[in-house]
Amino acid sequence: MYGRLPIVKMLAATIALGAILSAIMVSINWNGQEGSTAAPEIDNLLNVMIVLSSFVFALVMVMLGYALYKFRAKPGDESDGEPIHGNTRLEVAWTLIPTIIVLFAGGYSWSVLDSIEEPADNPLTVDVFSQQFAWSFGYPGKDFAFSEGELHVPVDRQVHFKMHAQDVIHSFWVPEWRIKKDAVPGITTTAIVTPDKIGTYQLICTELCGFGHSTMRAKVVVESPKDFQKWVDGLDSQIPDDFLESINQDTETNPVPVGPGGA
Repeated sequence: MYGRLPIVKMLAATIALGAILSAIMVSINWNGQEGSTAAPEIDNLLNVMIVLSSFVFALVMVMLGYALYKFRAKPGDESDGEPIHGNTRLEVAWTLIPTIIVLFAGGYSWSVLDSIEEPADNPLTVDVFSQQFAWSFGYPGKDFAFSEGELHVPVDRQVHFKMHAQDVIHSFWVPEWRIKKDAVPGITTTAIVTPDKIGTYQLICTELCGFGHSTMRAKVVVESPKDFQKWVDGLDSQIPDDFLESINQDTETNPVPVGPGGA
């Protein structure tokens, strides 16, 4: 009875501390404004991970505090500690519980990723070209329409961004969309996003790519399908030949090349 009392107290303290930490941490809007259909699912995933982490942290802190108090050396005691060779049940527990947590987190993350990347009907494909230290974009439709430093996409339509790095690794990230994907030289990587709020945002490179990394940004405009089509039709630049060549040379087998139609 008395041997179980510290365990019960530690369990109660862990639950209380975990609940307090979870309430504080979940109340903070870590990611800011939502701007895509993926954002709520990713934010929920983050909150679940925060709650799990809070209780794991609480358990470790409570056990550490108990150990520091229970097994502290008395004043003047300079003897060696008792020889302890381990506790099989404790070792099994601290191996099994983290394994379960990691498997759950991996499965839940997989489910969220599968959901947000579910292909939609009539997606729009936009080619993204990254180089030190600028972004440029190719659109399907009129003569391989091309823009530099400004990305336009229609609201409420799934967009497949096919990314082509021209020099080093860059990373495509619009905070409100929550989606981040590296652009890697020699291959085509894909980010799938469905913007659901009209507005102006910012595309940021989040992979350290050189001295000008912090300046590698682009304006992002989410607008109505009509306004988007009007903007694309008004572009008078074509994708440069070296960028077109990078599409053809990339080693991934499934990129969708830009071409007439589809916008």
